[in-house]
Amino acid sequence: MKKIVLIAFISFSVASFGQGFLHRNGQEIVDGNDQKVILRGLGLGGWMVQEGYMLQTGSFAGPQHVIKQKITDLIGAKNTEKFYDAYKANGITKRDIDSLAAWGFNSVRLPMHYNLYTLPIEQEVVSGQNTWLEEGFKMTDDLLKWCAANKIYLILDLHAAPGGQGKDANISDYDPEKPSLWESTANQDKMVALWEKLAVRYKDNPWIGAYDIINEPNWNFTGTNQNGCDETSNAPLKALQVRVTNAIRAIDTNHLIFIEGNCWGNNYNGMFPLWDENMALSFHKYWNQNNTASIQKMLDYRTQYNVPIWLGESGENSNVWFKEAISLMESNNIGWAFWPMKKIESLAGVTSVTKTPKYDQLLEYWQNGGKKPTVDFAKNALLQIAENFKMNKLTIRHDVIDAMFRQVQTTETKNYKNHSLPGRIFATEYDLGQNGFAYLDKDVANYDGTKFTKWNKGGMMRNDGVDIQSCNDAMTNGFHVAFIEDGEWLQYTVEVNAKTTFDVAIRYASDVAGGKLYLEDENGRISETITIPSSGEINNWKTVTLKNVVLKQGMNKVKVHFEKGNFNLNFLEFKIPVELKK
Repeated sequence: MKKIVLIAFISFSVASFGQGFLHRNGQEIVDGNDQKVILRGLGLGGWMVQEGYMLQTGSFAGPQHVIKQKITDLIGAKNTEKFYDAYKANGITKRDIDSLAAWGFNSVRLPMHYNLYTLPIEQEVVSGQNTWLEEGFKMTDDLLKWCAANKIYLILDLHAAPGGQGKDANISDYDPEKPSLWESTANQDKMVALWEKLAVRYKDNPWIGAYDIINEPNWNFTGTNQNGCDETSNAPLKALQVRVTNAIRAIDTNHLIFIEGNCWGNNYNGMFPLWDENMALSFHKYWNQNNTASIQKMLDYRTQYNVPIWLGESGENSNVWFKEAISLMESNNIGWAFWPMKKIESLAGVTSVTKTPKYDQLLEYWQNGGKKPTVDFAKNALLQIAENFKMNKLTIRHDVIDAMFRQVQTTETKNYKNHSLPGRIFATEYDLGQNGFAYLDKDVANYDGTKFTKWNKGGMMRNDGVDIQSCNDAMTNGFHVAFIEDGEWLQYTVEVNAKTTFDVAIRYASDVAGGKLYLEDENGRISETITIPSSGEINNWKTVTLKNVVLKQGMNKVKVHFEKGNFNLNFLEFKIPVELKK
């Protein structure tokens, strides 16, 4: 009966979708009708494989097995399993995938931990045997069902291979006290067997977009760089990927296969010639320039070997960088998958998980020691964090989504929220749009992989270059604009029922005098320049007023120009002058 239902479901999927399997056609990824497909995806990092930086444990517990041990030491094994059950149940749900589809994504990349599908080799009762676990397959089945319902491709990514595939332990949950993937034939055998199992299960399902057979290998085989960046042959990496490909193809000839080079996916030395006709190259891109030179090597591979290329992972940067990177990819016919969907207190993701004060106490204890939290306290703190991974508890970063989809297509700006005047406009609620169109800021992205540059120096609320901090004023939306530099500006789209003259109260804080600002609309200046006095200190809020600012009936795009900076801005309040009220 199950087989009949499965066949019916597959037939319905193919019929309703009508596009068949993604596959290679020369240098392009195409659907079953040979129509080009640009993958616009998001990686579901943290769900099956925890990385410490996503949970803010990175400084003392990076890989998942270390994180889990920290938790177990606090609350015991049974309570730890309860936490992980809740964490995984809430981590990705149908509502999450529904949201991704609504925002514009057409694919998701699932970072898989092998230990949700099969036991580690050291736990197998019989050496060489594979004990299969239903949990990982059930999680994947559910995700695939939600993706199919939304016409989204699911790309399976082996993120944590048996034993771990890289010295960067956080990524693959590598434990240096145990044999790695490269030091153990048994681990390699298990990896091959897992891909065979996945191929059997999903070989006929067109909603599986591709198999990404190993994520970010970073290992020195013959070179001196521990992450494999100076390898010239990569022979073990190629041999294993050839072996996995052959094992999959003995079962599944339908699905596209992504391969990755060494050095976090980017060192392809020795990987050619390719060995399969339905294959594409994945590369990863972080913290560098968004110009053709930054991807030239991959473009050359595409041309030389007549193979598609895919940006399989990128992110952790500003909205400006995202817009630039996606524009670069799509103008070169390259699909992409950004990273990740959920992270605690994330500024650069599409969503952010709220950190609780109790969880902060756990982090403080783990980091610095002191009095050990009680089991009940720690358990409750962890379960609340797991609860906060639910979609309805997340902060959705609409500015990030806007940068990834709308800003790639247009320089037009749109209001961050509705502003009807007279009324108060908080400085941080400036328009959505590109730098130079919705705002102008001088530090907008991190382009250097060796020296981190903050784009939003306050790290709050929005992922643009505008610097935003938490605000202590009595009247606040919780945030203010800070670190204002000379020549920067912010734009606000506002609506006025009739042509009106306003007095504009400027709510500011500054420990020095000399700041200057003026207002402008689409046609030029609409105010005098006002000088910002010292308010006594940087968190002492005061008000100065611009007089006789005229706005036309309807929509106005008002720019606040900072002729001189070095002050904080909380809000502008547009008021009808007293003499006009009479």
